[in-house]
Amino acid sequence: MVKLLLDNGTGVNVQVEEYGTALQEAASEGHEHIVKLLLDNGADIKAQGGHFGTALQAASAEGHEHIAKLLLDNGADVKAQSGQYGTALQAASAAGHEHIAKLLLDNGADVNAQSGQYGTALQAASAAGHEHIAKLLLDNGADVNAQSGHFGTALQAAASEGHAHIVKLLVNKDADVDAQVEEYGTALQEAASEGHEHIVKLLLDNGADVNAQVGEYGTALQAASAAGHEHIAKLLLDNGADVNAQGGQYGTALQAASAAGHEHIVKLLLDNGADVNAQGGHFGTALHGAAFKGDEHIVKLLLDNGADAKAQGGQYGTALQAAASAGHEHIVKLLLDNGADVNAQGGHFGTALQAAAFKGHEHIVKLLLKSGV
Repeated sequence: MVKLLLDNGTGVNVQVEEYGTALQEAASEGHEHIVKLLLDNGADIKAQGGHFGTALQAASAEGHEHIAKLLLDNGADVKAQSGQYGTALQAASAAGHEHIAKLLLDNGADVNAQSGQYGTALQAASAAGHEHIAKLLLDNGADVNAQSGHFGTALQAAASEGHAHIVKLLVNKDADVDAQVEEYGTALQEAASEGHEHIVKLLLDNGADVNAQVGEYGTALQAASAAGHEHIAKLLLDNGADVNAQGGQYGTALQAASAAGHEHIVKLLLDNGADVNAQGGHFGTALHGAAFKGDEHIVKLLLDNGADAKAQGGQYGTALQAAASAGHEHIVKLLLDNGADVNAQGGHFGTALQAAAFKGHEHIVKLLLKSGV
């Protein structure tokens, strides 16, 4: 059929969205005879476009070693950058095709080329858990601390995905355990967030800074608290984590646990000296976060430990406004019973009454009016 189409004038280098060219699709599907036919009819071996960028990247991603070799023998650019994986080497590394990775390296692939989803081939192999490829890349000069891509570094990729054997390999190759990137912070923070206790311990045993501040969650303790990983939170505290460290999305670990509804972690943090009225982060205080979440048990726990029902700060100004905005009547009543100022002004809606009215919570509007608005 392909020969018939070519004989009738179909353009051999016509581009379509998914695969870019017919050559890329044939390479992806493993049809070696069609690849040869297309090349014999003038297919541009270096054409770029589509999901895989090039035919070589397509063959590498899908594990078709014979086609990868055929393309290289016909002048494919082993260093070409485009497509989802950036390079053919990154594609082979992500998919776990060790023989193709070696073939590409033997043909001059740049082991430290940066582009694509994972930034580098090493990060791709580390994220996917392919230890043999990670070792191959390191043995061929891969920069263990290169920063780019989805995870930032290879170590953060391995830590995030729970690949302890690769974490060990990278640490033994002098990976910086405290390397920081904006979104994921540090490898310790990422492992704590994802619940990989064995990797958290491994990183701590190798000198990771338990109080490093960066990233979405600010600290590893805040990350573990937000995600509900009590054993990791305890491990971090036992290793010197500052229970009152501020930063990140939630300001403190206590606010993170409160906003996410993790009562056992809230209690753990309070038992370890967390400041119940610390201000910062999205909600302002832990009480604001719990009030917005609607978790009555945590609201009571915080109030019983001295949380100020009148404290102001954060997006909603007061815990009362947060609860009123979210429609949690039982929390509104609880806060009022504990001295919340029904007329306090501040936050996104101005007052609790305005929040309830704007959101259409008629029952809360009535309750607030009865309480002295």
